[in-house]
Amino acid sequence: MSKVTVVDHPLVQHKLTLLRDKNRSTAGFRRLIKEVALFLGYEVTRDLELTMEHIETPICGMDAPKLKGKKLVLASILRAGEGMLEGLVELMPSARIAHIGLYRDPETLKPVQYYFKAPSDIADRPVIVVDPMLATGNSVAHAITLLKEAGAKDIRFLCLLAAPEGVEALAQKHPDVAIFTAAIDSHLNDHGYIVPGLGDAGDRMFGTK
Repeated sequence: MSKVTVVDHPLVQHKLTLLRDKNRSTAGFRRLIKEVALFLGYEVTRDLELTMEHIETPICGMDAPKLKGKKLVLASILRAGEGMLEGLVELMPSARIAHIGLYRDPETLKPVQYYFKAPSDIADRPVIVVDPMLATGNSVAHAITLLKEAGAKDIRFLCLLAAPEGVEALAQKHPDVAIFTAAIDSHLNDHGYIVPGLGDAGDRMFGTK
């Protein structure tokens, strides 16, 4: 569990409770996912490297810190990752964007790929993979494998909720990838949903079933 960070900030936990409420409206759910993602973004980027640059303030010159190297990549697992992506782009508007289209086969619970597009120089950039749920871990692990095949080396994963089964599965398949989440829930049910969870994030975000 050394690679897992649970962000227990009071505001994050409060907004997560609001997200879990089954009576939350679609508009409210979208807004909250964006807000929580923005808060989580501060934690997942906490150890980004800095360099010093000389600037002139209105008062005097100074050496000031700025991010080192190329801007990072935000990799959204479609479709539910788009809700978190919106908040992270607000925090990091210069980030490059990758999209990974996967859906979970309802019988096997295995991921099926239908789309992949990432920056060509992804090997030179830190990558944050975003998906609201880490349930079985199969889809996330597959997405990270695709990113590694494209050249990505510095990868971290950000989600709203995780199940212990998903954390273990991802740690086994990609032990180098740090996991950031707002909570680790109890377990997965027979349909592969996180318990107590918040239901299907994609359906709740887009008003579909």
